[in-house]
Amino acid sequence: MKLIYVIVHNVDSGYVTEALNKNGYYVTKLASTGGFLREGNTTLMIGTEADEVEKVIEIVKKECGPRRQIITNSIGVPEYASMNVAVNVGGATIFVMDIDRYEKI
Repeated sequence: MKLIYVIVHNVDSGYVTEALNKNGYYVTKLASTGGFLREGNTTLMIGTEADEVEKVIEIVKKECGPRRQIITNSIGVPEYASMNVAVNVGGATIFVMDIDRYEKI
């Protein structure tokens, strides 16, 4: 048994969750916050058998691919009050962990 943690941007969480549910995977959603953009993330927890891990990862890749976003970044210099910066957003951070014991009560 494996536990997969998938951290995605809030905008992508609904698409990822819906796709996983349609493919028969149960998902637990946790709210989280990223440090760089200070925007909300969603951490998804998916329990599955070891031979299903790659299928879950492929679904996540399909639903939340990376994209570019323009953000306004204050740089602290008065004559340049703010500056637009292009950053990569989207994508996912995925952790796969072994589970010693699983019970559903």
